[in-house]
Amino acid sequence: MPANSARLSFSSQLAVFWALVAVMCALLCALVLFMAQENAGRRIDAARERSVAGCESVASRYDLSIDNNRDTDPHTDLMHAILDVVLAQMHGVEGGFWRNAGTERGVFDAYAFPTYEGSGIKRDVPDAETPLILRTLRAAAAKQTTLTDVVSGQQDAVIVAACPVPHRPALLAWTLTRSQPSLGASGRSLLAALAVLLAGIVGIAIALGVRLRRWRAQLACVERSVAQHASAQPDGSTLIAEPIGKTGEPELDRIVDAFNTHAARTAALRSQTADLNARLAQAERFSALGKLAAQIAHEIRNPIGAMRLKAENALAGDENRKQRALATILEQIHRVEEQLSGLLALTQPVRIDAQPVPIRAWLTERIALHGEAAANARVTLTVGEASSDQAFFDPAQLSRALDNLVLNALRHTPEGGSVTVQATKVGDTLRVDVADDGPGVPQADRECIFEPFVTGHAAGSGLGLAVVREIAAAHGGRAFYEARQTGACFVIEIPWRTS
Repeated sequence: MPANSARLSFSSQLAVFWALVAVMCALLCALVLFMAQENAGRRIDAARERSVAGCESVASRYDLSIDNNRDTDPHTDLMHAILDVVLAQMHGVEGGFWRNAGTERGVFDAYAFPTYEGSGIKRDVPDAETPLILRTLRAAAAKQTTLTDVVSGQQDAVIVAACPVPHRPALLAWTLTRSQPSLGASGRSLLAALAVLLAGIVGIAIALGVRLRRWRAQLACVERSVAQHASAQPDGSTLIAEPIGKTGEPELDRIVDAFNTHAARTAALRSQTADLNARLAQAERFSALGKLAAQIAHEIRNPIGAMRLKAENALAGDENRKQRALATILEQIHRVEEQLSGLLALTQPVRIDAQPVPIRAWLTERIALHGEAAANARVTLTVGEASSDQAFFDPAQLSRALDNLVLNALRHTPEGGSVTVQATKVGDTLRVDVADDGPGVPQADRECIFEPFVTGHAAGSGLGLAVVREIAAAHGGRAFYEARQTGACFVIEIPWRTS
């Protein structure tokens, strides 16, 4: 599977990126809240321990400072003194003494807040926390044990501890302290700053995504411009008809400029290439014409030279010599006519008049025409496998090609040899084979054997195989030499139904 098929699209990658940013922000918020709650719990526990320690210290000192047998009345001054001494060492802790006098509020005998940040020692029981203090005191008085109670607010948590004074069942000491927010006095500001920071991260992620989507849209616009302005060439390349417009994005515009520069350079090189190809084609045509003229001159010069020599001998000789000279001259003229006829056949287009032809009857008829030539050459000419179906081709043109192949085989087959011709249907193709047991075609000549004036026999014109190739091509097929261990085999392959 291609690697690109396993990758997500650009939009999907952006969605995944945004989801990851949202998850990370949510996890960060959850982590901060968890740490804040854990820190708040530890602060409350520490404040609770301090409050209990202060309450028990105040109660025990008062118990040690009076005579439990004679003193039954509360000593307010002593209470204030003990509160001032003990609570002065506990910053933020306030407290006092309370008696359960049977009334709803009871009696606050003493109260002190030595570390109060105001002017002097605070002596007024805080009204806002009085219900919490009384609830804790009554619960401790009922159970005669130390109890604490906590009320958490938005700003802080209030912790109250109440403990009975030894040997004074109706007298209780109490302390009150406050636990600061988990992140300190500026906790709310820190949380607000964190929220703003997270919102900024999310906003930046969204802005980045929008920016990338806009950049991708511009890139898609460039792709569409390339598709609209590019035209396919036969060699599979593309030619830009006009430059691509700017997108307004600096990075993409640099790519567009580079692409337009490359396209202009490619167009210039393509124009130069077309000009050079035209010149090369013209040079090749002149070269081919020169080669053809040289071959024609060579092929015609030899008969003309022979005719001139015979004519000169005839003028100087008797009647018999003149007759032999005229016969030779006529023979050479016939040879020149054959060369010119073959050459004209190559220069004129082959016109196909296709019609249904029974293969076996057609092949038998063509081979019968060459029976005398085969007998004179003392070569066995036979028909091999032949299809009984009808094929659609031009019988005159294909007969001409077959005659050239048979004559070529008879010319190169030694006495006592054999030539076999067969025509078979191979798939949707008509295959005509002419095989002989002669010397075959040398390896060096196989590439050019179908070129004009290439021949392996002194009496050949070198045009027969070229005509065979042209006729096969006109039928939409091909002609080729098939190498075998012994002898030679020339093959014509054309579509079974040539239109």
